[in-house]
Amino acid sequence: MRRADRLFRIVTLLGGARVMTARQLAELLEVSERTIYRDVADLIGSGTPIDGEAGVGYRLRREYRLPPLHFSEDELSALAVGLRMVGGWADPALGRAAELALARIDAVMPAARRSLRDAPVIVPGFHVSPAMVAPLASLRQAMAGAQKVRVAYVRADGEASQRVLWPLGLIFWGSSWTLGAWCELRDDFRSFRLDRIGEIAILSERFDASRGRRLQDYIDAVRCD
Repeated sequence: MRRADRLFRIVTLLGGARVMTARQLAELLEVSERTIYRDVADLIGSGTPIDGEAGVGYRLRREYRLPPLHFSEDELSALAVGLRMVGGWADPALGRAAELALARIDAVMPAARRSLRDAPVIVPGFHVSPAMVAPLASLRQAMAGAQKVRVAYVRADGEASQRVLWPLGLIFWGSSWTLGAWCELRDDFRSFRLDRIGEIAILSERFDASRGRRLQDYIDAVRCD
């Protein structure tokens, strides 16, 4: 990677005033921490408003405006693959958002059009049933508002039940979507296949996914199982 590209990526990674350590930056950029220290010092010396110090972490001040985006060929290929996955495997609203994102990149980076449109990667969506993606939009809406949902659910053995869930995250397994949630009926984390969810209602009651009932806690529980 050219040094100019690395410097730009450091500024991009520090965007949004988030704090990152030299070790984190070094791992992401595949260089030594000493290189990161030197690059950050040079960026500060050139006037880039980075706060922090070695051993603590760095952040970019919120008011700083990043220059126009530029992507490498590999980055454009990654975007193309990701957008096609969204278009083929997610709900129609996300599919339209992927197309709009592609159009926006086309508008501001005409030179990237060929890499995005003609990437030799096909992501077929016919193996994902309509029933699998039908609840996605409602669940995404509920997660965005931290709202509980009431669902009619049928287990693999045919047992039907009504559940009140705290929707924490959606996981795609290549051919199926599952919802990771806190289940009030079981008072525990549970995973729910989306194609086994029937009626779904977003409740006005909100949930507080504080420590112990966060998405990361669900992931940790699944990993232990």
